[in-house]
Amino acid sequence: MNAIHAKTLVLDTHIDIRWPETPDWTQETRQLVDLPKMRQGQMSAAIFIAYVPQGRRDASGHAQATVRAEAMLQHIRNRATAPGTRFCATPDALEACFAAGDTAVLSAVENGYAMGHDLSRIAAWRALGAVYLTLTHDGHNEISDSARPKANLGDAPSEHGGLSAFGETAVAEMNRQGLMVDVSHVAKSGMLRAAQISRTPVVATHTACVALCPHPRGLDDEQLDALRACGGLAQITAVPAFLKSPPPNAPAQADVADLVDHIDHAVARIGLDHVGISSDFDGGGAVAGWANAAQCEAITLELLKRGYGAREIGLLWSGNFLRVWRQVLRFTP
Repeated sequence: MNAIHAKTLVLDTHIDIRWPETPDWTQETRQLVDLPKMRQGQMSAAIFIAYVPQGRRDASGHAQATVRAEAMLQHIRNRATAPGTRFCATPDALEACFAAGDTAVLSAVENGYAMGHDLSRIAAWRALGAVYLTLTHDGHNEISDSARPKANLGDAPSEHGGLSAFGETAVAEMNRQGLMVDVSHVAKSGMLRAAQISRTPVVATHTACVALCPHPRGLDDEQLDALRACGGLAQITAVPAFLKSPPPNAPAQADVADLVDHIDHAVARIGLDHVGISSDFDGGGAVAGWANAAQCEAITLELLKRGYGAREIGLLWSGNFLRVWRQVLRFTP
């Protein structure tokens, strides 16, 4: 194991879990992330996701989504009952966990659909330990337009013209409660508006650079600039289709070098302090060389090969995210 990698707090900011059938994560599983794989790859910490797919926007749909999200948050919290693990809901707790040699479990909610019109869920999710809320997923919701509308749900290309009025109120409440605003999946208009109005930095927890691969889930240079302007982060992720355009009639394929190309572009465009790393493992992420949590060292080695040093690698893996997270928690209206 590379000495720099071994000494680095390696934080993956977006990992999905199976639901409702959840295999025992303390054992080797078919999932790309479980506790043995994390320990093999020295992945120090993982933000596991309470993901809610977009559904019907009525009282019943919203209620079911809320129940699912909160059951998943509780399940993720319970993962940290395994020996040698800790549930962490603050940066200080995460750093103490790493210093003790334990594996950190963190949580977040993906898709603001899960709150319906109930802003009180934001405080409830933070109380359960959630780090961030991804405002949308695929499909518009009450908060914002999505980068990928869902025709089967009746979505027009744009519904709100970005954030809705409710969405702006939700962002303000997230700021007040110390819940990070995640703009992954959000339409460009909504993402730019969130970056403009949020009183704390916003983060794209799993994204890539449109300049290298045109994909609706990526960020173009104007969006990257907006993240820099608000003090936020672009966490480059390992979804092949975000990193490299597919050949005709074939799925996208990418490797570690392709992922680090996107890191290089973002660093050159907006500076090292505004870039990080995520996998989206078990949610579509996996590239040749970094195909599961056991292979995290490959990213570190590719960064070293390109001239990044121990300090820079530490910032990309976790330091930048921790700094922004602290800013979010320090905010007082």
